[in-house]
Amino acid sequence: MLKLYRMKNKFKKNGAGCLFAITLLLLTIHCTAQGSKQSNEKIVRTVYTAYEKKDWNMLKSVLAEGFTFSSPVDVPPIGIKVYKEKCWPNSANIKKFEIDKLMVDGDNVFVAYHCWTLNGKVLWNTEYFTLKDGKIKGFVCFFGPGIGFPDNTAK
Repeated sequence: MLKLYRMKNKFKKNGAGCLFAITLLLLTIHCTAQGSKQSNEKIVRTVYTAYEKKDWNMLKSVLAEGFTFSSPVDVPPIGIKVYKEKCWPNSANIKKFEIDKLMVDGDNVFVAYHCWTLNGKVLWNTEYFTLKDGKIKGFVCFFGPGIGFPDNTAK
């Protein structure tokens, strides 16, 4: 009987310890997920800041090796070299971005924004980013008819 009593007390002690360990594990997972979410949001916001500041090195610092970009005019997706030649010059026409909605789901980030050009035009785009190991692996820009990107001359 004494042996059974000791086992019961040991289980109570270890059970409380297990419960404490499980609680810590769940909190760590939650905090890690929150940290990852905030980190991925910050990485994606860097894209828009780099365009506003006209800072290619800032943008390049968040792009992963093997980065690809796609849009209605860039199918199939293009790599970083063509992106720099074709898309980056648009930074010269950009005044500012206003992010309307930014949603993070793990390594996937969706952004809807308004962009003001230096000549006073406004465009509205949405972009879908995929990240890997804290870098942007690729993103797709979606825009409709009219002014879809800063150097577009359509009305």
